[in-house]
Amino acid sequence: DMDIGNLRVVDLTQPLHPDIIMWPGAPGPVFETVGEVDPDGFFNRRVTFVEHSGTHFDAPAHMVQGAAKLHQIDPGTLIRPVVVIDISAAGAADPDCVLTLDQVAAFEAANGRIAAGSVVFLRTGWESFNTDPERYAGRDGALRFPGYGPDAARFLVEERSVVGLGIDTMSIDPGISADLVVH
Repeated sequence: DMDIGNLRVVDLTQPLHPDIIMWPGAPGPVFETVGEVDPDGFFNRRVTFVEHSGTHFDAPAHMVQGAAKLHQIDPGTLIRPVVVIDISAAGAADPDCVLTLDQVAAFEAANGRIAAGSVVFLRTGWESFNTDPERYAGRDGALRFPGYGPDAARFLVEERSVVGLGIDTMSIDPGISADLVVH
């Protein structure tokens, strides 16, 4: 049991809408009004979207055969301390930048050791571009956005025992990743 009375809750979600930037080839959300306050007495819509639309949580089974699916994860385990590592200066200079081991070491030198059981959110600055498809995702089908470097991700999971990685881009892997190894 955890007392959440003193915790600060921050909503980091982005609204889901028909023009949201999607992974190349994925259809955007569709909203169909099926009930109106006048004459039906209530407003109601049918919403259709792929599960990896907008702000979302990837269960381990998303990329690992036989791993836990969303319904198998205890929601109580999702309330965790969050550590934010900001690489937005590097992201502004290079859309292909990744979180490095040196950046993690510099973060810990300034803020202390990342606690086991934490979630690490990587701020790349890309949240500022989520209404500009070419800047947020890339051009001509070539994905271009920052992500976690494999060495830093492995260190965070294996050496710091973090339980989750979050990011303000379309993926925890950088856009140029061919193998999505961080996933």
